[in-house]
Amino acid sequence: MKHIIATVAIALIMIVCYAQNKENNSKNVEKMESKIELTNKEKAAALITSLETGDQSTIAYINPTNYKQHNLSVADGLEGFGAVLQHAPQGGFKANVVRTFQDGDYAITHTEYDFFGPKIGFDIFKFENGQIIEHWDNFSDLAPNNPSNHSQTDGATKITDLDKTEENKALIKDFVNTVLIGGAYDKLPNYFDGDNYIQHNSMIGDGLSGFGKAIEEMAKQGITMVFDKSHVLLGEGNFVLSVTEGTFAGKPTSFYDLFRIEKGKIAEHWDTIETILPESERKNSNGKFNF
Repeated sequence: MKHIIATVAIALIMIVCYAQNKENNSKNVEKMESKIELTNKEKAAALITSLETGDQSTIAYINPTNYKQHNLSVADGLEGFGAVLQHAPQGGFKANVVRTFQDGDYAITHTEYDFFGPKIGFDIFKFENGQIIEHWDNFSDLAPNNPSNHSQTDGATKITDLDKTEENKALIKDFVNTVLIGGAYDKLPNYFDGDNYIQHNSMIGDGLSGFGKAIEEMAKQGITMVFDKSHVLLGEGNFVLSVTEGTFAGKPTSFYDLFRIEKGKIAEHWDTIETILPESERKNSNGKFNF
């Protein structure tokens, strides 16, 4: 009998110790997780998402005394960001971040918005000591699927080929300067794998053939698209974002073009095309392209 009691007592002690160890381990894991610092692109995505969720804690990712705004319709500083939130429509904003990547101090998001109307947007954030100190963006109105039935945001999202980041950025730099700015369209085949090219621009179909048809159609309508100056190239692995300035249909325009590179060739493309506000309508003087 004493042997049975002793055995039961030992078992109870073991159960209690197991429960205590499990609880302590759980607390230690929680402490470790709380100490894990988010990456800059995770912070950027959380900030964008908070437009929909209302999570005010993400404001801490913005430097409260040193935040420069390059969206020309928003006032400078944290006050300007707050003013946008105060003018949210009934039901709030909607923001679905589809892609994120980062390049050095810069984090980039590609997002489906309902932000004073359905839109597609790229946002670029510059970080310093873990906080955002500058912001740029570019928007296009949400449009129906293109002739190849692709939306403005679907397609590949996975970042690969991190060891090829600089090589891929060099490819897009050459493409932008040679073809988009230089106008050497005869060189187009050098940058693509035949006609294998997925297009997400709402007006253009897949492949170089789709691009050619779109250019011909614009020419018939007297619409010109001119790329004048490249301002920045940002990339991570197989994704590279190009920011250029030019004109579309004669209006000053900002072009944000995101490319996915596969085996040294351009395989996929997304973009936003935004008319640049005239100086008389701007709420800050920081410039849209000052990187």
